[in-house]
Amino acid sequence: MPYYYGFDWTYIVLVLPCILLSLWASHSVNSTFKKYSQQLSIRRITGAQAAQRVLSHNGVSGVRIERVSGNLTDHYDPTTNVIRLSDSVYNATSTAAIGVACHEAGHAVQYAQHYAPIKLRAAIIPITNIGSRLAMPLILLGIVLSFLGTLSTGLVYLGIACFGLSLVFQLITLPVEFNASRRAMDAIESAGILTEEEQRGAKKTLQAAAMTYVAATAVALAQLLRLIALFGGRRRND
Repeated sequence: MPYYYGFDWTYIVLVLPCILLSLWASHSVNSTFKKYSQQLSIRRITGAQAAQRVLSHNGVSGVRIERVSGNLTDHYDPTTNVIRLSDSVYNATSTAAIGVACHEAGHAVQYAQHYAPIKLRAAIIPITNIGSRLAMPLILLGIVLSFLGTLSTGLVYLGIACFGLSLVFQLITLPVEFNASRRAMDAIESAGILTEEEQRGAKKTLQAAAMTYVAATAVALAQLLRLIALFGGRRRND
């Protein structure tokens, strides 16, 4: 059994290290962004202008670039074909802001060029959302029914499978984010948005951001392994 004297060792061994990694990644991206927010572009190109240059460099048109409140709330909305840049990015001329803006423009380019992983990610979002909401209720219902002497293994396994969809989503997200950053850096260099020295600041910022997705994937994997360890062997134990 995974419980000893009231402690859940599956959480301590599997999940906690990944949560600590996630906290470190979050701190790293914020500190890196703050550091390179002090490195201003010699050409004084703003984040919004840089994003537009990435779009133009890839022959993409019809994408609006808007300002959104908050810090690092930047994202591309494919439903409205809008790149939304945060207050700290939209009008900023730092290498960090330009890196983030170009990354979001990279997502717009992915959609425009029918990049398969981002299309797949968008397609499974509704299924993933449903699965994440049903996972724990199905597992708990299966456990309750087992106490009542009713066959419950199928519900437990179904709940674990539903939770597994979260890991699938994270695994698909990784190449999407890495590819968007690669597109961003290629455009930054090819379009002359930043000098060679300044490119390091943008790259460091995007690398730190990428680690948050790696950490999220690790957490999802650890949580899935924990559920399997806790409930996956119920047929043998019942």
